[in-house]
Amino acid sequence: MRKHIYIYSPSSAVRDKSVIRRGVARLQALGYDVELDEAVFATHMRFAGDDETRLAAIHRAAGSGADIALITRGGYGLTRLLPGIRYKAVAKAIGKGMRFVGLSDFTALQNSVLAETGAVTWSGPALGEDFGVEGEPDDIMQACFEDLVSGQGEGTGWQLPRQEASAEALEIKGELWGGNLAVLAALVGSRWMPKVRNGILFLEDVHEHPYRVERMLTQLAYAGILGRQKAILLGHFTNYKPVPHDRGYRLQTVVEWLRRQVKVPVFTNLPFGHVATKVALPVGAKVHLAVEGRDAFVLWGHRH
Repeated sequence: MRKHIYIYSPSSAVRDKSVIRRGVARLQALGYDVELDEAVFATHMRFAGDDETRLAAIHRAAGSGADIALITRGGYGLTRLLPGIRYKAVAKAIGKGMRFVGLSDFTALQNSVLAETGAVTWSGPALGEDFGVEGEPDDIMQACFEDLVSGQGEGTGWQLPRQEASAEALEIKGELWGGNLAVLAALVGSRWMPKVRNGILFLEDVHEHPYRVERMLTQLAYAGILGRQKAILLGHFTNYKPVPHDRGYRLQTVVEWLRRQVKVPVFTNLPFGHVATKVALPVGAKVHLAVEGRDAFVLWGHRH
């Protein structure tokens, strides 16, 4: 049976319809049935429709019976919607096998669903920036997405920088959670920040200078969130501009600072973020983090 993918816009408005149409065509070429939400191209100021329109789109996605609910793009807008989301309906759809997939602003929906229901969503591609690109979509991104759709994904692996190589094999079990750092930091103090203890927290961001990354990490640290984790995984932090008065202050400075603040291992280079090569990660799932030498793996087994 052909897999059904439902496309909807819960955050910023689609700026270029041709990008979405190109992404749809690519998914159809892969053999998927693709359904566009009725408000996928809606606009209201910078948003993909007003709050009620975007809430309705989320709920239509949950009720669509699709195998995958995939966002068109991130941007901003989901934090405005958190009080109005029907979490039981979303969790019910997930319980029937639907996988909600996205990144960036989608972090708000993912973590609020986790906090409210404990249901698992997936950090992964967005239709526009990943399948709608000019040229060919990234091979690894597409392979991971296809594994997700088919239910065959069991984990992901990557290579650590030389300085992070582990002399001894390291194994950590915990709940995988996180996403976009700025969005996650905005949830601190709210009912929608998951109370994950002994978890494995992954983080990424875009357009954020290293000092802003450090400031948001400080917020998570002072809120006691970082100290409750077993490990921290840093994905890609991209598209920022150094300035002359940084005087050597850079992203690696922030990583080194973070390692002095926490007593748990901090690993970098996780293939996730606003980059072409991104894996699919189950937010809220119990996973096994294994590190040996420079090889790192996050394993979760089959999730149908």
